[in-house]
Amino acid sequence: MIAGHFGFAAMVKARERSAPLWMLMLASVWLDIVFVPLFVAGIETIQPVQGRLGYGSSLIHADYTHSIIGMLVLSAALGAIAWPKWGRRSAIVIGLVAVSHWALDLIVHRPDMPILPANALQLPLLGFGLWQMPTASAALELTLVLAGAWLYWRAARAVCLKAQRGMRLAVIATLLIAASGILILCLDLTS
Repeated sequence: MIAGHFGFAAMVKARERSAPLWMLMLASVWLDIVFVPLFVAGIETIQPVQGRLGYGSSLIHADYTHSIIGMLVLSAALGAIAWPKWGRRSAIVIGLVAVSHWALDLIVHRPDMPILPANALQLPLLGFGLWQMPTASAALELTLVLAGAWLYWRAARAVCLKAQRGMRLAVIATLLIAASGILILCLDLTS
């Protein structure tokens, strides 16, 4: 769902011009960024689903970063880090984009996302499992990428026209959003 997260960040940038695009992109994968060192340390794990290979074929035991409580703490921390540099409004938006990661993962993950860190109290695990239908999941991600690129283009074009300046950077950024998202999705699908 990495490509879909980036597409969503581009959609947000189309509406929230004060937050830097790179920071929104980082926020959209913030939970996974924190997941990596925990994965390397063996604290969070990935377990292949028997009989399945490729895109979405694993249970991801991100029992800290992708628990509801963990996600809220990490998202608030990222917003707090952003506040001094970009102000209250952008910090809230950045924190909410980090929250969106969990919401989008809820759609695609199998039930492997806990409510409490370390799955304390053994509450039910969450996830709707769209990854079990790779074509539908890939279509959702592609839609997010293309919608994000399109909305970003419209907003960037309007800014350029209003400022009466060239659109070269807007075109380049839009093409990078679309091409990178599609490339990431293709890499996910062929892994």
